[in-house]
Amino acid sequence: MAGKASGTVVKLDEPLSFLGGVDGSTGDLRVGNGGNVAGKVLVFPKGKGSTVGSFVMYDLMVHGVAPAAVVNESAETIVATGAVISSIPMVDSVPSVDMFEDGDEVVVDATAGTVEIRDVVMKPTVSSAVMVDGKVLMLKRPDRCHSFPGMWSLVAGKIEDGESPADAAVREIGEETGLSVGAPDASLPPVYVREGKVLWQVHPFLFRLDAADPVLNDENEAFQWVAPEDIGGMATVKETAPVVERLIRQ
Repeated sequence: MAGKASGTVVKLDEPLSFLGGVDGSTGDLRVGNGGNVAGKVLVFPKGKGSTVGSFVMYDLMVHGVAPAAVVNESAETIVATGAVISSIPMVDSVPSVDMFEDGDEVVVDATAGTVEIRDVVMKPTVSSAVMVDGKVLMLKRPDRCHSFPGMWSLVAGKIEDGESPADAAVREIGEETGLSVGAPDASLPPVYVREGKVLWQVHPFLFRLDAADPVLNDENEAFQWVAPEDIGGMATVKETAPVVERLIRQ
């Protein structure tokens, strides 16, 4: 549905069925952390459930409690139909709802297919899984770090102006570990990680080596070689374990 709207984000991390998930006469959410959708920008991955959900969205409009806009990762027929009949601007194909947090102030331009998160800065970065003998190199970030202090991470760093993500990954591995690597063995589309008012656009890579003896610079204070299945049990930067799993499957 075309149109433009602005408002405060109410976010759900799971697919939403408007039938049963939202009170059509009040706008109250019955799922997630609750709240009310009236005049808000409702962000959720996709719709699900009965086709009656389209008419619940229409009911919200009739009662004057419809969301100002809807933002989805993927369009689903029930939600798209409900947005059209209820004149609710809708944008889909956002990379991840994890880009948003409850309370964000956003501008939705459904005609252009864009969403602006006010006062949030996006920074492009790389994050590389270096593997030897089936284990992944994990680095410990010092408590003084401005981003994700004290957490374990892959070999990560910012992309410099004019630098390709792959070149940045090779450079960061050399600077942070002293290791020399060639072309990556696998890569993924960017993933998005929020940290306060910063949105990290992370380009993941995988490098497989026959052997490695890391020598850390002062950006990290320790390292471990960790089996991929054990990464989820560590205090890591967000999305590290699932990203490594997806890289290995490439």
